Amino acid sequence: MRILGIDPGFAITGYSIVDYIGNKFKLETSGAILTEAGESFPLRLEKIYTDLDNIIKTYKPDAMSIEELFFNNNAKTAINVAQARGVILITARINKLDIFEYTPLQIKQAVTGYGRADKMQVQRMVKMILNTEKLPKLDDITDSMAIAICHAHSSKFSSQFRV
Repeated sequence: MRILGIDPGFAITGYSIVDYIGNKFKLETSGAILTEAGESFPLRLEKIYTDLDNIIKTYKPDAMSIEELFFNNNAKTAINVAQARGVILITARINKLDIFEYTPLQIKQAVTGYGRADKMQVQRMVKMILNTEKLPKLDDITDSMAIAICHAHSSKFSSQFRV
């Protein structure tokens, strides 16, 4: 199974392509879709769509796993992230991908075995599970890897997480 893991955002959208075959993981690629703060918001959303569409067409994942929207105290940020997330979801649907959502607690539980794990614990486990020498500098990319790992670990129960 090839999984596209997405950590949604409007300034930074982390993504990773993880292959999960026979209980073994292989990181195919990872990166971030970056948008410029000075650009108009519609242009930023268009960039997310265009770049993600290209990633999907290039790597042909079987499914997309995405973190559920986390609400913070800043309503404007939450609304902008929600709009970017909408673009991400529709891009996946246009490309006929099955979409699965996971909460931060579910992701931490699947990756570390503990739903209240801190960021460093999650990062260490992602590094170990994917057998990588080092992790990317952007947390958003590492988070996308954790989201893909979560789906691989949850896929036998995946119908309950399908959007």
